[in-house]
Amino acid sequence: MKRTGWIWPVLLMLSCSGPSPERRAEALVSALTLEQKANLMMHHSAPVEALGIPAYNWWNEALHGVARNGKATVFPMPVGMAASFDEPLVYEVFTAVSDEARVKNRQALAATGVAGQYQGLTFWTPNINIFRDPRWGRGMETYGEDPYLTGQLGMAVVRGLQGDLDAPILKAHACAKHFAVHSGPEQDRHRFDAQVSERDLRETYLPAFKDLVTKAGVQEVMIAYNRFRGEPCGASDYLVNQVLRGEWGYKGIVLSDCWAIADFYVPGRHGYSPDAAHAVAAAVHTGTDLNCGESYAHIVEAVETGLLDPADVDRSLVRLLAARIRLGELDAQPTPWDALDDGILEGPAHLALSRKMAGESIVLLQNRGGILPLAPAGRIALVGPNADDREMMWGNYNAIPDGTVTLQDALQARVGDLVTVRGCGLTDGAEEDVLQQLEGVDVVIFAGGISPRLEGEEMSVAIPGFAGGDRTSIELPQVQRDLLKRLHDAGKKLILVNFSGSAVGLEPETESCDAILQAWYPGQEGGTALADILFGDVVPSGKLPVTFYRNVGQLPDFSDYAMKGRTYRYFEGDPLYPFGFGLSYTTFSYGQARVKGRNLVIPVTNTGTCDAEEVVQLYVRRPDDVDGPLKSLRGFRRVSVPAGATVEVRFPLDGEVFLGWSEKEQDMVPLRGDWELLYGGSSDALQSLPYRY
Repeated sequence: MKRTGWIWPVLLMLSCSGPSPERRAEALVSALTLEQKANLMMHHSAPVEALGIPAYNWWNEALHGVARNGKATVFPMPVGMAASFDEPLVYEVFTAVSDEARVKNRQALAATGVAGQYQGLTFWTPNINIFRDPRWGRGMETYGEDPYLTGQLGMAVVRGLQGDLDAPILKAHACAKHFAVHSGPEQDRHRFDAQVSERDLRETYLPAFKDLVTKAGVQEVMIAYNRFRGEPCGASDYLVNQVLRGEWGYKGIVLSDCWAIADFYVPGRHGYSPDAAHAVAAAVHTGTDLNCGESYAHIVEAVETGLLDPADVDRSLVRLLAARIRLGELDAQPTPWDALDDGILEGPAHLALSRKMAGESIVLLQNRGGILPLAPAGRIALVGPNADDREMMWGNYNAIPDGTVTLQDALQARVGDLVTVRGCGLTDGAEEDVLQQLEGVDVVIFAGGISPRLEGEEMSVAIPGFAGGDRTSIELPQVQRDLLKRLHDAGKKLILVNFSGSAVGLEPETESCDAILQAWYPGQEGGTALADILFGDVVPSGKLPVTFYRNVGQLPDFSDYAMKGRTYRYFEGDPLYPFGFGLSYTTFSYGQARVKGRNLVIPVTNTGTCDAEEVVQLYVRRPDDVDGPLKSLRGFRRVSVPAGATVEVRFPLDGEVFLGWSEKEQDMVPLRGDWELLYGGSSDALQSLPYRY
């Protein structure tokens, strides 16, 4: 490389080990042309070879495993992982994911010398939006409807992906998305204006983001597509500067969702900016550092026409280049992960981890007559459209694994004379001779539900009950409902395994089916995990991270972002299955809790005949807060309780437990006064203990 003129002092500074990443980044920025700066602020960053800056694509995904880059371990979808209520296991999963990420990145660099799209170390996950309405197609990407659960599990994701923040080289980036007030409808996201009260904003929509920023050190925050109170989120001074960077002290990268800046000015969308240059000026000035898309190519025009201050460009670019330096992406030096073996990709340890997480995610909703676990005698049939669908099990934002165990694969390995009948498709294709094919069968396992081909991100689906990736009905598709009724009327014992990324209205199925299991989209080991539970090798322990409503009539208007009437915290009706609910093959009894020091101590007894795990849940309520939540989750512990034994579960009673809405502060703060401590194994089966904080 020819080193002449002004470039040589810059390169000399960058080669020194002394300067901080910020100082090195500032030196680089001072040597760049405006065109080079603009190119470096888009997700497909062009190289600047004279300064030793390689090409880099910021866009990578790891929603539940390293995604869209071939072979990698596929774990359950996040909503399924949320059902585990197992923060340490989520951390373990994403530590495995970041290990695989480092291997995939190393392979890409060895092959081509650059990290292209889906090959880098900057992962745009987790999705910590609140799953406020079961009709939202992307809800399966989230950690459920509760802000506390979402925050706790989201922090575990961040810590697993990023590793030690004090290390000389950061393992990877996580990204908290989509900031803020974003959870459908999908078909309106490019023009929707989310209007919420300050209380709903601070009590429901922001807490998880605050946790990830202030407690877990997340390195990136992605701006949502929608507007917030009239402004696109990427141009919202209130969200980005007053709250995120101001109140929370965030120093990291803010980036746009993909092509979201174009929504500022493209006709028929937000109508916020007259053209691309004005849109770019608004976004960069607000502090949106990185553009997923092409709009930041207009940075040059925006600066040259006086719409954008060059200092705003430099400020963002220093953050971006400092982050690349911290990742070791600009330096050819050894990293702690160079010795990771390529064999960890879908290796035995990670497959076992995927199976364990899938097992903890499965929720037993009904078990009439104790039909589960299955007895060894009797003939079994597997029926239904999701029995042997590998892609369904992968969910979305997924890898393409070498191996996947469907429910059919797992049952065929265990049941020598298993009868398999498709019976119907997801939404049509009823077969007429199903009963004839099931002659002599005692128990029918029905693998039903829906699919990521029907729900998801901004999809084109022209099927009744589905629209734009969202759902207009939450019922089980009629063709499946009809077949289940026929099987029930024919005297078959029915076990429904419902695969979905969201709550399904299963009210008729509680009558037609003897047992119901909620399987979500359980990843590549999901079939084995289901068989483990069906045959009693594993005791079910998952709990619902969302409310299962009876029907869509119990829901407010989808586009209304007010929390009144939504989720277990504000829903005053009678749900089919409440948040936090999940049965076991044993039973648990909760003794009278007591306060000891600054801890709540809860005795939990396994009153059944098998060892099992229970998710102990702590909720709080302020009796005098008439406009507040009916109850709010403020703690959970997954504990192992041997048959006949009692364990004591402790929850610290600190200020975080007693966060409440303050009209004076216009924020959530620890509030002194009378509270109720509510504890138990589900949000609807709680014991109460008065407490004065």
